[in-house]
Amino acid sequence: MHRGSLTVVGTGIQLGSHLSAAARAWITKSEVVFYHVADVLTAEWLVTLNKEARPLPVNREAKRRSEVHAGMVPPIMTELHAGKRVCVVFYGHPGVFTDPTFRLLGAAEKAGFKTRLMPAISADACLYADLRVDPAKHGSQSFEATDFLLRDRRFDPWAHLILWQVAMIGNLGFFDPGKTRRGLDELVTRLLRDYPEDHEVVVYVAAIYPTRRPMILRVPLRRLVDAEMPEAATLYVPPCGTAPMNTSMAQRLGIELPPDNAASPP
Repeated sequence: MHRGSLTVVGTGIQLGSHLSAAARAWITKSEVVFYHVADVLTAEWLVTLNKEARPLPVNREAKRRSEVHAGMVPPIMTELHAGKRVCVVFYGHPGVFTDPTFRLLGAAEKAGFKTRLMPAISADACLYADLRVDPAKHGSQSFEATDFLLRDRRFDPWAHLILWQVAMIGNLGFFDPGKTRRGLDELVTRLLRDYPEDHEVVVYVAAIYPTRRPMILRVPLRRLVDAEMPEAATLYVPPCGTAPMNTSMAQRLGIELPPDNAASPP
């Protein structure tokens, strides 16, 4: 019997069309496949790729998501210790806002098993395309929304700002729409320290099927608390404008600035 191995892959965001050839190969050739995905159709499709595909356990009685994630580790470790080639499939990118991935990799590597983490299309990649955002222009920064508030993160309002899980601010358990408004109130208060109240922000949800359109809801910052806010929503805050240039740095780099950019930042 060969020694067990663990490969973690992602489906991407859209059913079927985002799955990489490498991820598909690992799903089809693995002896055991576990999955945790966003919809029933994706789950059914994974079974057509590998009849051994089965869902990861989800403890709905748990108070915190961290407890749910911890419960996903034991069944996978059991299969690894049995010498199986195991593939675990997550929705989106398996290394982006997927805490179970790193719990699994850590446990498997500690036990001496070979591991792989395969890249996939994530929600921010879809956001860049759907909203026509180039992260190289102005610069891009992203934070989990609760962490953004709890740690009073320093950020640049002249750059693109992406805030993940805005519908889950302050909520460590499962999605509860009743808790969303309180979190958004706090978020708007924080953002108004750096943006004008009429600054347009975007509530974004990527399309999970090729035949559907993404949710793109543009609202003034002051009205964000009243906006539709699905569980999977991401908030995009555009830059306030173009950051002024540092003229002395431009001179040292030998760059000649156009007149409209020839101003040092405050």
